[in-house]
Amino acid sequence: QVQLVESGGGLVQPGGSLRLSCAASGSIVVIYVMGWYRQAPGKQRELVARIPTGGSTNYADSVKGRFTISRDSAKNTVYLQMNSLKPEDTSVYYCNAVAKSASGISPNNYWGQGTQVTVSS
Repeated sequence: QVQLVESGGGLVQPGGSLRLSCAASGSIVVIYVMGWYRQAPGKQRELVARIPTGGSTNYADSVKGRFTISRDSAKNTVYLQMNSLKPEDTSVYYCNAVAKSASGISPNNYWGQGTQVTVSS
């Protein structure tokens, strides 16, 4: 199994910045993709950004130019630097990993518990 633990959420004023972190642990054989999704009340979960191993990053149009995803493969950790935050960025942010564990035959989709980001004055 693979566990994802997020940190870094909180309350920030519009125009401010936050940095989210997500560390993967467990019997990891290989991680194919790490990324961030978010879900606001009454809305579907949506992709924010993702970073495949050895591939190009992908961003939602709504965060391009403001958010930056990065990854430390040696630490199995993914980060999301969020700048110029807007009230509409308020959501629960979930870390995601597509990974193969030692006990699995094929890759699985793993989720963190979520961290609240609130942008408000």
